[in-house]
Amino acid sequence: MSTPYDQEIEDLLALYQRQREAAAETRRQINEVTGVGLAPRQSVKATVSAQGDVTAIEFPTGAWRRMAPKELSEALLAAISQARAKALEQVAELTTLNLPSGVGIADLIQGRVDPTALLPEQPGMPDQVREYVENGRPEGLRRPG
Repeated sequence: MSTPYDQEIEDLLALYQRQREAAAETRRQINEVTGVGLAPRQSVKATVSAQGDVTAIEFPTGAWRRMAPKELSEALLAAISQARAKALEQVAELTTLNLPSGVGIADLIQGRVDPTALLPEQPGMPDQVREYVENGRPEGLRRPG
């Protein structure tokens, strides 16, 4: 015999599972993010991952050949900085509505937090509720038919 709460509990567990799957999908999307920055005069192009790791440096023009070492260094840093800002912007768009309270984008970007770890596979609940979910209403609490 089912109770009025059975469907509600099933709906809550299904919602929880959807949230967990959404967290995993967000992580997958974050892993695919790249940011590209271009230094002035297109002398340097940098590509970074969502975590800010430099994944590529390119010199689209020959302008870098005429640059002093300090100027080239500044161009590299500018391109990398711009690329990181763009990657962070993309990650922010992906996570703005989905982040739990107390979790910052920087934690996700740096890999310090795994969104699926924020939502354990099985939701926390008191033993009596877990028993009810797994086995139904305990015998002592059944209504007389």
